[in-house]
Amino acid sequence: MSEHDTTGGEAGGPTRRDFLYLTTGMAAAVGAVGVAWPFIDQMRPDASTLALASIEVDVGALEPGQSLTVKWRGKPVFIRNRTDKEVADAKAVDLSELKDPLARNANIAADAKATDVDRSAGEGKENWLVMIGVCTHLGCVPLGESGEFGGWFCPCHGSSYDTAGRIRKGPAPENMAIPISSFISDKVIRIG
Repeated sequence: MSEHDTTGGEAGGPTRRDFLYLTTGMAAAVGAVGVAWPFIDQMRPDASTLALASIEVDVGALEPGQSLTVKWRGKPVFIRNRTDKEVADAKAVDLSELKDPLARNANIAADAKATDVDRSAGEGKENWLVMIGVCTHLGCVPLGESGEFGGWFCPCHGSSYDTAGRIRKGPAPENMAIPISSFISDKVIRIG
């Protein structure tokens, strides 16, 4: 066997060169993962974003006719304990008069009609309304208990929403969206 023999002594067996190729390839792969990991890791949601994936809001102190605005995923969410008159006014609306016939409620089927009960927190909780408080025209925040229909009014371009958050007049194309939400007790609503 010569001094420069790299066959390892057996014909056709692994050589020193094969070993060097293999270890060099493995080192390059580990290095590539090490370089790419910070770029991959920065694409994950921030811990504060994950913490806001759902929030719980105590609404026990809200009397009929009172509202509360909370922040969820960077957006305002309107929570309103509607009066009996507000609920009755919303139920009395002929659905053919609505600009947007869909409920836009993430808790029910996407093609559900914009009836008052389908816009509310559901059977037995018709007085509660939970909506993302953003005008569907240009993303402004409407004023509560305002406008021609007694619900919300966006002064930027004149969109008026009724007491169920349905667009009734103005340039906004859709009803205000209702996020995934549910009562987890008589006094606490989980959003998200």
